[in-house]
Parts: sequence; C-alpha cells; structure tokens
Amino acid sequence: MFRLYQMQDSGNCYKVRLVMNQLNLPFESIEVNILDGESRTDEFLHKNLNGRVPTLQINDSTYLPESNAILWYLAEGSSLIPDDRLSRARVLQWMFFEQYSHEPFIATSRFWISILKQPEKFSEQISSKKAGGEAALKVMDRHLQSHNFFAGSAYSIADISLYAYTHVADEGGFNLAPYPAIDDWFRRVRGQAKHVTIV
Repeated sequence: MFRLYQMQDSGNCYKVRLVMNQLNLPFESIEVNILDGESRTDEFLHKNLNGRVPTLQINDSTYLPESNAILWYLAEGSSLIPDDRLSRARVLQWMFFEQYSHEPFIATSRFWISILKQPEKFSEQISSKKAGGEAALKVMDRHLQSHNFFAGSAYSIADISLYAYTHVADEGGFNLAPYPAIDDWFRRVRGQAKHVTIV
C-alpha cells in the first residue's frame, strides 16, 4: 500500500488524495506538520531531501516527491492521462503552467492568509503576488471559454493540478467573480466520479 506523507490543508497534497481516490488506489495518510518543522527532521529528509510534502512512499525504500510528478506516476495508464502524443504534451504544458505561473502566486498568498493566518505580517508579499495570480486566472478563464477541460477533450491530471489551488483562490485574497468560465469548470470538476474535497 502507498503511504502519503502530507499536510491536510495543502493544495499540493490534496491533488494527490484526489487522484488516488478517483483511481481507487488505497493509501495510508501520514500527517506531517510543516509548521512545526516535521518535514525538516533527519528522518523525513531521508525520504525527501527537499523537506516538503507531499511525498509518496511507493515501497520500503522508494519515495517520490513533487505533487505533479506523483500525479503522473499514479495516473500513468489511466484515463486521466490521454493516449495521443499532443494531448499528453498539453497535460504537461498546463502542469508546468500551474507550477510556474499559478502556484507561486495563488498558493503562497493562501498560505500566508489562511494557513499562517498572518495577512498583516505578509501584506507586502501578498500585494506583490496579486498581479501574477490574476494574470494566471485570466489565462485559465480565456482557455476555458472554448474548452471544457485543459488538455484534450476530457478531464485529466492537468485539471486536478490546476483545480487544487484555484478553487480555494479566494482564501488567498483573489476574487473569482470575474472568471465565469473558471466557475463553470469548477462544476465540471466537482461532477467527476469520486470527487473529494480539500478537507
């Protein structure tokens, strides 16, 4: 059985729980309190040198970090990764977008505001993330005006990757009202079989 080292309210950890639930993959969840430094112990750094969650334990000696790499590993051979070459590349395109143009703005703002609950302390940093987060949401909304999902014509791990932090973007101070296509996409994602919520 897989072991998932995770923090329950982390969007990156939620991605993994969601895909495992939708693929009927049994796993043991092990909570790691990153705020108390539990991911920085020698024991945990043996599992993931970068000291972050999620980290997936595959067997007694094999650990896989990085949420999107875990999604790809778990979903390989399933309907959540398309068969054709271009659609597979599109999945990666949007997963790279999530990590470089989306998560650094939306997820970090949510962390400061809703996880640490210190918006005043990090107000300057939060302000600096606003434009980048809004730019990512605009790109997503434009794409979704003419597509039901992000890669190919079907729900995939690209959608899971982007849904994780987008659907809680309001917890990072982002107003989602100007993005109706994203709201419609939320409903399509929530309508997938065996959908689970972030907490």
